Amino acid sequence: MSGSEAPPAGTDDARRMQVRDRYARAATSGGCCGSSGENASSCCGGSGSDSGGCGTTDTLIQLGYTAEEIAGIPPEANLGLGCGNPTALGSLRPGEVVLDLGSGAGIDCFLAAKKVGGIGRVIGVDMTPEMVAKARANGRASGLANVEFRLGEIEHLPVADRSVDVVISNCVINLVPDKYSVYREAFRVLRPGGRFAVSDVVATRPITADERADPSLWSSCSSGALEVPEIRERLASAGFDRIDIALKVSAGEAESLDGQRSLGVVPADIRAYRPAEGPG
Repeated sequence: MSGSEAPPAGTDDARRMQVRDRYARAATSGGCCGSSGENASSCCGGSGSDSGGCGTTDTLIQLGYTAEEIAGIPPEANLGLGCGNPTALGSLRPGEVVLDLGSGAGIDCFLAAKKVGGIGRVIGVDMTPEMVAKARANGRASGLANVEFRLGEIEHLPVADRSVDVVISNCVINLVPDKYSVYREAFRVLRPGGRFAVSDVVATRPITADERADPSLWSSCSSGALEVPEIRERLASAGFDRIDIALKVSAGEAESLDGQRSLGVVPADIRAYRPAEGPG
């Protein structure tokens, strides 16, 4: 296949291309709120009409951020693309190393950098060059020296084995076709006893093959979602234990979410741990 030839529709390569293109546009046009066309009503955080304006202070507070946290981040880092606050979910501590999967413009990386302090470190990984460029610019504006952004796919992390204390992510893993690889990679980079703390969307009923093949549904944080037993099985297969998946919205309420209206897709908090190793 030549470099200019699009991959066949419905394939994993096509999904990756659609996601990369969609979030490249979000990075260059102001995110969910600043976009037009398909981006305007189908970012992970919901639509402006349904949520009162994705990316606004009120919406971020509804997702679990505090007013103090919001005031302390570069405004350009908030593109209105999340579905929770994984930095709170991860209970971050000073001195820890934190990895953000699909870091976007950097909102959660900057919050994490403040929580872990100068003796800690935060790494953001994103596959979209435009997002990495935007995050790096935001990082320079923030003045934080303990955060860096790397270009890469979260199925193939550019991060060393057992080098991270906490893995976070915000409404990204659902977008990846090969979720087994994401969870295996997260397990690989975590130190023994390390924490996996992710905000993502979860399906409350089966999603059809036709819905999964729809590139717009997939790239809008909708049809790539898995049901709770599927997520639990994949995390356990990767080696995680103490897995907890808590739905934050009931299936009935999910009908009001624009991009997820017909699919029964809801936000959830997902926690898991890499087991600690005993002596010897």
